[in-house]
Amino acid sequence: MNMTMDMMKGAMSASDMPMKDMDMSMMQECMEALSACMQACLMCADADAGEGMGRCAAMCANCADVCDTMMRMMLRTTGYDMQVMMSMMETCVTMCRACSAECMMHAEMSEHCRMCAMACDQAVMAMEKMMGAMKGMMPAS
Repeated sequence: MNMTMDMMKGAMSASDMPMKDMDMSMMQECMEALSACMQACLMCADADAGEGMGRCAAMCANCADVCDTMMRMMLRTTGYDMQVMMSMMETCVTMCRACSAECMMHAEMSEHCRMCAMACDQAVMAMEKMMGAMKGMMPAS
């Protein structure tokens, strides 16, 4: 992931980039949390399906998809639109919270659900931190 961040630093240093002043370590932290969440959700969804927990499996699969999409959007440095990024992050936070809540209902009996909920919570914290920084970069409306 460090090589990716190094490449993004060069791309985001251009003056026409809406997020050129973004702290790359914060962005890396967010992307790593999203990646960990996506992986935990995929593993949990697979295990849930085998255990007959359809709702939890679907919630985890959806969360994995949203996290993956969020990461891919963050990697497209020339296509940033601050409003769209903020909206997508809010959606991703909502999805991660819902997935965490669902998995927490099974956390005592299922280790994969407990780990998934923790990964979702970490992703939420990282995205909220990044959204706070992004709000300071938003143009006045």
